Amino acid sequence: MLRVPSAALLCVFFLASCGGSKKPVVVGSKNETEQMLLGEIVAQHLEHRLGRTVERRSGLGGTAVLYQSILSGEVGIYPEYTGLIESEILKEPAAPNPQVVLARVRQEMDRVAQLEVLDPLGFDNPSAIVVNSKGTEKLASLSDAAASDKRWKLGVTYEFQSRADGLQELASYRLSLLQRTLDPQQLFAELEKGGVDMIASRATDGHLMSADWKVLADDRKVFPSYEACLLVRKDLSAAEPGLRPALAELSGKFRADTMRKLNAEVDLERRPLATVATDFLTQAGLH
Repeated sequence: MLRVPSAALLCVFFLASCGGSKKPVVVGSKNETEQMLLGEIVAQHLEHRLGRTVERRSGLGGTAVLYQSILSGEVGIYPEYTGLIESEILKEPAAPNPQVVLARVRQEMDRVAQLEVLDPLGFDNPSAIVVNSKGTEKLASLSDAAASDKRWKLGVTYEFQSRADGLQELASYRLSLLQRTLDPQQLFAELEKGGVDMIASRATDGHLMSADWKVLADDRKVFPSYEACLLVRKDLSAAEPGLRPALAELSGKFRADTMRKLNAEVDLERRPLATVATDFLTQAGLH
């Protein structure tokens, strides 16, 4: 009978435990309320399902920063929008059909970056051009605004100004505009005090819970679909078998009005972001 010295056995067990150590799961997010909130929801959900701590790297920057972070492995998962993947990462004009956009970004992210685009979370968040409800009762669409004789003072973020599917697309309406570039946090404050009378926001911004504001319909459909989804490194999915099934539970769990309400709880009601995330998961039956 072969006898193995106890010291050798300890060495074998030590090596086995080292080899079986799991790679950290890191969830990243952009520097926007919605992104950080989605990142926290993902992180809490994975902690519950995987039974271990998930690392957060929130508020890292914009699309370009997060994309490089997931390529380098600094993060393994982050929330993104299909239209932004197509326009900002693939540098392609976003197709008008959301299903076409999803199929395209899935194919290309797999081919060029070894990344998975999971099933959409359930809501679309395109650009939204917002005005004060008072004094604009006769305006329902961007074409209506363009047909008026008003010269609009437009507030935009640097991101909207620089995106191929942002200000360039709005220009096709031929609105008479005087433009100001603002920080995202300044948009509604400037609209409220009259510093601007039109802003470029997003469809799920929490401020839109208030009847004070009106979204002008994009009647020419110039802004592409921005379906929210999760980008995941394929090597992380392969190394963590429970990861993909857990993330799949979040697909379809959100609606635009739900996301708008969650954003409002953080931005307007000043509720802690982690608490809002926990409450959402509980109400969705995932905690």
